[in-house]
Amino acid sequence: MGVSDLVGDARHLSPSAQEALRLRAVAALVEGRDREEVAAVFRVSLKAVDGWWVKWRAGGHEALTARPRGKRVGEHQVLSEAEQAALRQAVLDHRPCDLGLSGQLWTRGQVGVLISKLYRVRLTEPGVGKYLKRWGLSFQRPDKRAIEQDPQAVRAWLEETWPAIRAKAKAEGGEILFADQVGIRSDQVSGRTWGERGRTPIVRRTGNRISVNAMSAISTKGRMHFMVFTESFDAKVMCRFLDRLAGHFDRKVHLVVDRHSAHRSRTVRDWLADHSDRVELHFLPSYSPELNPDELVNADLKRSLPASSKARSQAQLASETRRLFHRRQRQPHVVRSYFHGPHVRYTLDENPLSF
Repeated sequence: MGVSDLVGDARHLSPSAQEALRLRAVAALVEGRDREEVAAVFRVSLKAVDGWWVKWRAGGHEALTARPRGKRVGEHQVLSEAEQAALRQAVLDHRPCDLGLSGQLWTRGQVGVLISKLYRVRLTEPGVGKYLKRWGLSFQRPDKRAIEQDPQAVRAWLEETWPAIRAKAKAEGGEILFADQVGIRSDQVSGRTWGERGRTPIVRRTGNRISVNAMSAISTKGRMHFMVFTESFDAKVMCRFLDRLAGHFDRKVHLVVDRHSAHRSRTVRDWLADHSDRVELHFLPSYSPELNPDELVNADLKRSLPASSKARSQAQLASETRRLFHRRQRQPHVVRSYFHGPHVRYTLDENPLSF
């Protein structure tokens, strides 16, 4: 085996092993060994031995210690730190269409176009991906918001209205519940199932569309109240639900709902005026379903019921819906979990400004 082969072996050692080799070789030179002898013993080139000796003379032990391979973080970056900070903020604060690009969602390609547009630098998509990762960003499914939603109204709800409702209910010894209505259809199938690759699985269901409606109300204490009905949701149905809800409590109920026309109808207002000591209605900001924990009940219902439903008639579907609600009533931990969603956690926080 020649000297060149042995040198190649040394280069393939781990960083820590190379460091140990350098230190041992220099120690042998310090003891008075000849440089040719050291090179032969440690199977390295004379050039390597001479280089280590020079480094040791100039910087001592530290000059021979192993250092991480490759570039240091941020070394030789094409974009400056200031440019990267500006791009990161642009991605977080704006949609592509806000900045003269196409679409509403950021992709690596779109970020690359923005970089080219602003700084005349062309990067590959993997290169853009490295920057995005360095900036602490990840590819996520976005939440959707109605264009009509008023951010100031949402902020007022979190900062003023909701704290006032909670304070009033506490002073009166009352109970706060969030309510919403939902429609359930027999032909609604959501989620995924296993099947043969390349062939889409078929889920057979009745060709007759069957539907029922439900109204539910939940509290942070894990209580759930519901009513299943077959007619369309209107003011009379709302009053019937309020009657049933009031009958379950020996204290005043503060009920938080959306701004459905039935909730704000004259019929409901008259009912509330006659039962002002039993129920008080509070309205969420318009176009803000994400602020209502009961929306998660609806999502649970639509996800869980069709997957196991065998209903062939409206009566059967109504019965299955009631069974699911009764099951949830016996699972207060599940009901409480609806309040832990990222957009409704404010209901549990003493300081909803952290939302």
